[in-house]
Amino acid sequence: MEQARVVEKKPKVVFVLGATATGKSKLAIALAKRFDGEVINADKIQLHAGAPIITNKVTEEEQDGVRHHLLGVLPPDADFTAEDFRREAAAAVSRVVAAGRLPVVAGGSNTYIEALVEGDGAAFRAAHDVLFLWIDSAPALLAWYTAERVDDMVARGLVDEARASFDAGAGADYSRGVRRAIGLPEMHAYLAAERGGAPARRSSRRCWRAPCARSRTTPSPWSARSKLDGWDVRRVDATALFARMAKAGGACDQQTWEALVWEPCEKMVRRFLETPVAPIAVYGNGTSSAAAGGDGEPTVPASGGHCD
Repeated sequence: MEQARVVEKKPKVVFVLGATATGKSKLAIALAKRFDGEVINADKIQLHAGAPIITNKVTEEEQDGVRHHLLGVLPPDADFTAEDFRREAAAAVSRVVAAGRLPVVAGGSNTYIEALVEGDGAAFRAAHDVLFLWIDSAPALLAWYTAERVDDMVARGLVDEARASFDAGAGADYSRGVRRAIGLPEMHAYLAAERGGAPARRSSRRCWRAPCARSRTTPSPWSARSKLDGWDVRRVDATALFARMAKAGGACDQQTWEALVWEPCEKMVRRFLETPVAPIAVYGNGTSSAAAGGDGEPTVPASGGHCD
């Protein structure tokens, strides 16, 4: 029988999951600030450079001094598969761990997250102690907030940014790179009509609102993951906060966000980090095994919420 050598304990990694517009970046940055971490982007569109408004990349100011990995690092038209992401994200996690810091993966693309966690024979999950925070909300309220956010993006120059992309990429492939961003393919018809002098059938806002609304009603895989695959998924229900925002006409103050989102998430992460995990037993062939970590808490905590 091959003898194993026991090495250091599993490094801990926090994932922040959820649909677009649920505030994953805000929460990930706050957690990284609180627990001395760095953020690893897992949004397949935000991996690409360019179109900061369309892709809703966090600005340097919003990053608040937190180091980000895999954000705007690819050319706009580059191909990047889920396997490419698995390899690069795993390397980024290793660099953050080697620096003695907490990796916080800000999820957005389900296929990328699944490739990282379950790809290569689930090697990542076997070698790391992982906590998943899943920000969820009632679809109707999320659709309302998405429409509000589209209006804000238009006011910040979304249409001009889309027009520049359209002008620079006549005949471009909208299945590649940054042009896969939600709403951008639909915007092509609007811009083509504008360029030809013909009246567009839709306004610029409607071009973005329709596909964005559809994306919010897509069922989330994370609940099933927690039940079927043993993922430690903690659901944070953001419905209450979106409801408050709707009553306030879209406004959300920091104090409300902290009470409904930050405090429950901070508590869960703190307890996760304080929970001991078993060392990894490494064999000569490179395989490893370890007892699973976890604090035995339910996968559905008290409700939380979100605002951007």
